[in-house]
Amino acid sequence: MRKMHALLLSSVLFVSACTPVFDNREEVIQETTDENNNQSAIVPNYTMSETDYRMILTESSPKVSSARGVTTNQMGNRLDIDEFESGLRRHSKEYYDPEDYFFQPGQYLSDGTLFNWLSRESDAEGGLNPELNEDEASEEEFRDSPKYISNIVEQDYLVKKEENVVELKGLTIGISLRTVYNFQTPDGKNYSENHSTDELLTKGKQYAEEILKRIREREELKDVPVVFALYEEEEASSKVPGNFLSKGYVKESSNSIGGWDSIDEKHVLFPSSEAETDHFDDSQVFSDFRKEVSDYFPNFVGMIGNGFYVNNDLREVTIEIPIEFQSQSEVVGFTQYVYSLVVEMFPDHYGVQVNIHSMDEPESLIVKNAGEKEPFVHVYK
Repeated sequence: MRKMHALLLSSVLFVSACTPVFDNREEVIQETTDENNNQSAIVPNYTMSETDYRMILTESSPKVSSARGVTTNQMGNRLDIDEFESGLRRHSKEYYDPEDYFFQPGQYLSDGTLFNWLSRESDAEGGLNPELNEDEASEEEFRDSPKYISNIVEQDYLVKKEENVVELKGLTIGISLRTVYNFQTPDGKNYSENHSTDELLTKGKQYAEEILKRIREREELKDVPVVFALYEEEEASSKVPGNFLSKGYVKESSNSIGGWDSIDEKHVLFPSSEAETDHFDDSQVFSDFRKEVSDYFPNFVGMIGNGFYVNNDLREVTIEIPIEFQSQSEVVGFTQYVYSLVVEMFPDHYGVQVNIHSMDEPESLIVKNAGEKEPFVHVYK
């Protein structure tokens, strides 16, 4: 693990607005699902920022999900894995305010339960995907009965009670759906079937109603509010993650999803024809930035950007710059140069993060938050 040192630029140390202010005090409280089942837990008295959730800890370590292996086994794109889980927390804030709620990875739906739900009806009791004997099915039968749903993630949101315990007061369930269904027929041939966004929305809402029914059958979850969010995966080779499509809220004790709100979010790759066509001005800024970087390092290749749009407005762009460096001084010099470009070339109304790395090793990080003039810089040493 490399130590991270702040880089001094022009004799000024820039401090990021998202730098955590640590309060080392920790508060030991009790976590409970009922009055007779108290467990020791620790609630930190700090967060990484005002908009982050405080995470429930055990006395020795952070709590891990009871189904932590499901996501990695079911989702083929690392970018999808990260966006799916972080995006669920982002959308949960509309219903569970980080000022009042604590977060912990899902504790109620085990990996065995979720793997059963993600199976076909013919393969496991409670399988949500359509029934099909894959050992004998034809190509047409595979296409008629695809596996739409690829992953389910549970997140728990808790509040502190007066008697100094925390209790579950909110659940978020993410349902990830396949844009591309890849399958192999018994004769060993590989095929794929594309799914439209409308098709995934229809299927996802059906899955959510069934999952809600199963959740309400559990005594400990029958009265808990639930947020459902539907996520459309990208194909495995994609350089940007997929997108959330819709979310619905279920009041405590309710057995139906009252309605669905569409989510207008999109990750756009720079450079790409989509970026040039749909976001020409943003694409031009990236193109100019890329040209300036190449003037410094003529032989560099592969710089890409991921623009995150909400309601068609760019909120953040994350840029990856892979470079081969010969020395630490070369890293510092290049970082200084890129820093100046970020200050001069990118507007202030969206955030910019630049990751500079070589051979998959991080070299430096530049972060400019929306509304700020000066970035925060770290060089890994």
